[in-house]
Amino acid sequence: MTMTTLAVADSDVMLTTTVNDVTRSFTMTELQALPVERFETKTIWTEGTQSFEGVPLAAVLDELGVTEGTVSAQAINDYAVDIPVDEITETAPIIAYHQNGGAMSRRDKGPLWLVYPYDSHPELQSEVIYSRSIWQMDRLSVK
Repeated sequence: MTMTTLAVADSDVMLTTTVNDVTRSFTMTELQALPVERFETKTIWTEGTQSFEGVPLAAVLDELGVTEGTVSAQAINDYAVDIPVDEITETAPIIAYHQNGGAMSRRDKGPLWLVYPYDSHPELQSEVIYSRSIWQMDRLSVK
């Protein structure tokens, strides 16, 4: 028996955002056209140091014109987290679309995983930050 992994097309909608009742969809190509941030870090969910690449959440919020409020991030399974906009920096967290140089499948927490550079600051190694590290993310809304 052979297992197959469904590939994600660059033109598939990866992220749907809602701000003030205005909905916008982003394809992988559109996300990858935004600023890119890369870092290496260990996570509590993986073995060893991992390399992540993606778009800073701040860059997506800039694209949407968001400067205040709370971001609600939701996953495919409807798990949701809230992140105050004033706790988002220019470089963290990122909406990672590559881990260790390759795309992430749903089985491997993808195709989008909100990650922080946990090793860079002790305050990023907290239950609050870990709970915000939502994988299989597909929706963002701003309250």
